[in-house]
Amino acid sequence: MEQKKNFQKKLDELLETIKESSKTPSLLLHSCCGPCSSYVLDYLKDYFHITVFYYNPNIDPEEEYAHRLSEQKRLIDTVYPGSVELLTLPYDHEEFLSAVKGLEGEPEGGARCEECFRLRLEKTAQLAKEKGFDYYGTTLTVSPHKNAMILNRVGHETEASSGNAVWLESDFKKKNGYLKSIELSKEIDLYRQVYCGCEFARL
Repeated sequence: MEQKKNFQKKLDELLETIKESSKTPSLLLHSCCGPCSSYVLDYLKDYFHITVFYYNPNIDPEEEYAHRLSEQKRLIDTVYPGSVELLTLPYDHEEFLSAVKGLEGEPEGGARCEECFRLRLEKTAQLAKEKGFDYYGTTLTVSPHKNAMILNRVGHETEASSGNAVWLESDFKKKNGYLKSIELSKEIDLYRQVYCGCEFARL
């Protein structure tokens, strides 16, 4: 059984250290969608130079993927024009299906989800190394349906691929992060999806 950690406390300590330093580090922030990233961007914008990485091959169908990407772009263009960048990769749902092969029947939140996390965070780690980011992390921990303990463990496991980039521990649902993401999303009428993305969760 994994030992519980206070990821929010660790993050607050790091942010305080950054605040006291003269350098603003760069952060590659994997984002699952616009609504979840709304609060996270608002929370971290004063501490990092942020680039949002929208990489979610788990989303099906492709039209849903495109809609969520469009909303992610709209959030950045509306609220953070010129201050937050966006990176994407071509949509390839086969990457996801290959990663979770044999786990299709697993319950939501189980082994299939962990492999989905690993796929997306591993790609984020690789890109963080390629682009020379100081830190990399994900917005996924803002969701009450996502296990922060598992996400942070997988995140640390991907550090072998991240070069000098450091995994940003988080549990963004703390401090009412999820509720604040709903409020921020309503301000610009962001589309809020009703399922995580994959066809196995939608069934």
